[in-house]
Formats: sequence, C-alpha cells, structure tokens
Amino acid sequence: MAQHELVMPKMGESVAEATIIKWVKNEGDKIKIDETVLEIATDKVDSEIPSSFEGVLVKKLFKEGDVVQVGTVIALISSDANAAVSAPQTQAPAAQVAANNTQVAAPVKEAAHVQHQDFSQSNKFFSPLVKSIAKEEGITVQELEKIAGSGKDGRVTKTDILSYIPNRGSQQVTVVEERIEKPAAKPSGNGNGQSAVVINKPAVSLMAGDEIIEMDRMRKLIADHMVMSKHVSPHVTSFVEADVTNMVLWRDKIKSAFEKREGEKMTFTPLFVEAVAKAIKDYPMVNVSVDGTNIIKRKNINIGMAAALPSGNLIVPVIKNADEKNLVGLTKNVNDLANRARANKLSPDDIQGGTFTLTNVGGFGNVMGTPIINQPQVAILATGTIKKKPAVIETPQGDMIAIRHMMFLSLSYDHRVVDGSLGGSFLRRVADYMENFDINRPF
Repeated sequence: MAQHELVMPKMGESVAEATIIKWVKNEGDKIKIDETVLEIATDKVDSEIPSSFEGVLVKKLFKEGDVVQVGTVIALISSDANAAVSAPQTQAPAAQVAANNTQVAAPVKEAAHVQHQDFSQSNKFFSPLVKSIAKEEGITVQELEKIAGSGKDGRVTKTDILSYIPNRGSQQVTVVEERIEKPAAKPSGNGNGQSAVVINKPAVSLMAGDEIIEMDRMRKLIADHMVMSKHVSPHVTSFVEADVTNMVLWRDKIKSAFEKREGEKMTFTPLFVEAVAKAIKDYPMVNVSVDGTNIIKRKNINIGMAAALPSGNLIVPVIKNADEKNLVGLTKNVNDLANRARANKLSPDDIQGGTFTLTNVGGFGNVMGTPIINQPQVAILATGTIKKKPAVIETPQGDMIAIRHMMFLSLSYDHRVVDGSLGGSFLRRVADYMENFDINRPF
C-alpha cells in the first residue's frame, strides 16, 4: 500500500507558518487529485490546500487551530482505495510521528490543563500559537495586549511572547478597563520610539432585539489595520473631476474584438492602473514609504487593487511592476487576480509588495470616497462611478455644452511626506492621462 505525505506548502518568501482553520476532508474520505483537503490561513491571506494524490485520507497529523511550519507533513494519504483508517485522531503523538519517520513539527501543547482565556474580547489579533503559549504561562488577555509586538501591524509574535516571559516578574503591567491600547509607532532611525497611545473605548449597551455578530478573522485584521493607519498617518484627501469620455468610447468600441482575440474582458481597471503607473513615474515621491524619520523611495511600481470578497471583506492583490506591462498584460493580470480573489485562491505573494493602492468605489455606485491609506504606503486613489453629465468644453469655435462621461478621483495621502502641492499635482496628472486617452489607440 503506497502512502503519500501531504505537506504544508510554501506560500511566499516571508511566510514561514500557517494556521489550519478547517479540515474539508475527514479520515476515511476518498480524495481526488486537486481536490481541497483543508483550508489554512496566514496573517495575510486564507488559502485552500489541494491534494496532489488520489486515494484515501488515512491520518490527519494536526487539528484545526494548530499552527504548522511550512514544509511539515500535515496528513497521510493512501493510494489504496480500501486502505484501513486508524482510530480517528486529530493530532498524532510525537513518538508515533517519529516512528513513522515523518518530519512533523512538535505540536502545540494541549491547553486542557490551563485556565480558560477569552480572547474574543480583545481588539487585537493573536495567532493560535501565541494564544496557546499565553494559556500555558497563565498570561491574561489584558497582559498579552500590553506586550510590544514586532510582527506585521504591531502583532505579538512567538518570539515576542517568549522573550517577555523570562522578564515577566520584573515588569509592572497595568490593566486599563474599557480602554484599547493601540500599537506604538515604529521607532525612528535613532532608536527613539513613540509611546503607545491609549484610546478610550466607547461603552456599548444592548437593546431589545439586538444581535451580536462576532467579527471573522479577516474582518479583525482589517479593523486593526485601518485603525493603525489612521493613527500612524495624518490623512488628507484631494479631489478632481475627470472627463473620461474618450476612454469610455474607446472601450465600447474595442471590447468585443478584444475579448474575442485575447479571451479576456476589458474593464476600466487596467486603464486606471495604466494612468496611475504613468503618473507615478512623473511624481515618484508618491511611491514611497516612511520608516521613522527615513523616506524609502520605491524602485518598483507595484499597484494594489482593492477587491471585494463574497464574504463582504476586502483584499488587495498587487499588480507587480505595473509600469512595465502593456495594456494586454495589465488586463490579463488584473482579471487573473480578481478571479482568484473571488475564488479564495490568492497566495500570500499575490498581496505583498504593494507601493500604491487603487480602489474603485464607483463599482458600488459611489461618486467619490475618502479611502484609508494601505500602510506602509503613503497614498491611495479612489475612482468614482462614471456618469453622463452636461459639461462645458472648449473648441476652436468657442465654448460648447456637451454630454460627457465624467468621473471623480479622490486621493488620500500621508501629509507627513506628501504635501498638498505634490498630492494635488499627482492627482491632476492621473486625470490628465485619462482625459487625453487616444480614442484611436490600437490594442
């Protein structure tokens, strides 16, 4: 009987572990090639893990909620359709795993003998591994919230909590009831960081008929990220109205032939991305990040596009090196990322490395918006819905009133490094590229 090992796959250069959030298949279930066996989550994206083999799932080596290192064997699949399945066991003992010569990372200690901790009351995200360590060490949720995190968006990592434990007795931890402690700003280049800011938490009372809905994991991450961004960056938003008539007429003219030739639908998004990429080359100081008192000027132009998921949450896949792609390449890239986002098939690499973000609020019928900056970027552009409006146009024969396709563009930017002159000029340049679109352009 041939037995195959299902391994936690590599999901990106910066991703070393993932959390098992759901086993889709149970022990004894038959599995086809490329059929989903389980769902996993990193701090960046949720993914499905398919099987590379056909057979029967004979052993699950980890349970839901366990954090597993990349490259670790997570399940055993037998190619024998009549394979016997051992007694159900969600996590193999370490001795048995060693006997089978499978390289499984030591499972997280069971928390059955430690005190119960209610993490649902915290506004911060903690990985299952950090929660498990906190339970084992008797660290309260309030105490855990006080630990300075070095992870993404100030999250507490395994290293942070393990470093905290030996010095725990010498530290004075004060629990502030009904308050939220937001992550401290990243230390500046001279090593002097800002102290954490304590924000009063509003009291919320329940009324008759109210329903309590707990945020899902992704919504908690989004909430933390948005609050952090408003805390870190002084937001300013500028607006312009663009005449995109030529762009609309050109798309209407070529979209059928384009889809027939390329097998792709031509939406407005790649046209917007192209205009933004051109404007960034003209104003490269919009394509930066802030690290303390240092400004990091990005070489690559990687444009993130906010995409709505079926769950209602948002995710931002990234078009890498957007300025180096022609319109056909941008269209294929945009459609691929959008389709995989809707199907929950994005990899962590797909949402990393963005240097500027575009969000299309017009897709919801909104004329404009004031988007929140996607840290650590310094600017985000919102495109409103395109509406037909009477407008004054200048001609050699004089001013005329005509029906034009108009759209509002709004740019939110970090006023620490992008002032009104730069932000306003950049936004106007994006609009200029859209308005001067060549209606006779070949595709």
